[in-house]
Amino acid sequence: MIKAGIIGATGYAGAELVRLLLGHREAEIKWYGSRSYIDEKYASVYGNMFQLVEDHCLDDHIEELAKQADVIFTATPQGFLAGVLTEEILQNARVVDLSADYRLKDVNIYEKWYKIKHKSPQFLEEAVYGLCEINREKVKKARLVANPGCYTTCSILTAYPLVKEGLIDPHTLIVDAKSGTSGAGRGAKLPNLFCEVNENMKAYGVASHRHTPEIEEQLGYAAGEGIIISFTPHLVPMNRGILATAYAALRKIEQKDGTRAYPSCEQVKSVYDKYYGDEYFVRVLDQGTYPETKWVEGSNFVDIGFQIDERTGRIVMMGAIDNLVKGAAGQAVQNMNLMFGFEETEGLRMPPVFP
Repeated sequence: MIKAGIIGATGYAGAELVRLLLGHREAEIKWYGSRSYIDEKYASVYGNMFQLVEDHCLDDHIEELAKQADVIFTATPQGFLAGVLTEEILQNARVVDLSADYRLKDVNIYEKWYKIKHKSPQFLEEAVYGLCEINREKVKKARLVANPGCYTTCSILTAYPLVKEGLIDPHTLIVDAKSGTSGAGRGAKLPNLFCEVNENMKAYGVASHRHTPEIEEQLGYAAGEGIIISFTPHLVPMNRGILATAYAALRKIEQKDGTRAYPSCEQVKSVYDKYYGDEYFVRVLDQGTYPETKWVEGSNFVDIGFQIDERTGRIVMMGAIDNLVKGAAGQAVQNMNLMFGFEETEGLRMPPVFP
């Protein structure tokens, strides 16, 4: 049994970590960190934890937490962990950071897109990008894992196999993504009020969303070259879920008869199966079936589908996740499982919730 601590336990992602870890057979929560609710009972903040969690919220003293925990989850705003992380902390505990502080290897790109100074760039090289399906072996050895963002997890996993195998031109990639309002966090903000969100749909962060360079960096590794994409997120009036629809030009590939032609649906499906056929949490749907957020809600699954548009020579790739689970807390637990040698699915085998 390992001891886990959570800083930012009263945010949406932090609360989801609590829910998942309470059902984990190999971990127990020793620290519910929340700067906003110090000394208040955790169950008074989240009533669903009544008689399940008796602990009170503590502060965000990460140095003290590192002496008590084996793993620390930081579900905190950008800049927090970068401002407090030290070598001593990493010697005492492993860290899974749900912010963007260590996702990007180039500190200049981080500072450009997040508009803050990075205070511990010395850890950027060591940090492992925690997309388990791609970096599994690196995660197992890591002291510091940068848990991917929700939009990025969905977008990268949806396109990765086709980029890696050269079936699409990554420079033509366009990602159109929709997210539920929990992705904006629990803080009180005017644009997130019920009357502002309900019966409405809007684009935001157009040509400027902070997850863009993260998607570009990871898919660039797959492509073997730097790439630039178009990424546009949208806010939709639902609690949870992300649906990413990606478009790209197909590349002609050599066929068995020596000619070159666009890949068939069967060839595309075989590439997805090559990468995800043994992945528990990635479900490649049958041809003609497309992902829906309601079929992954409350789970750590990623549902992926595609459709070839023969008329335009393009392919439409679609992915759906729960932004708080596979897009945040569930992925963090999946990373923890790998880091400590547990079964990767431990604490995460719950089926999606419906309705």
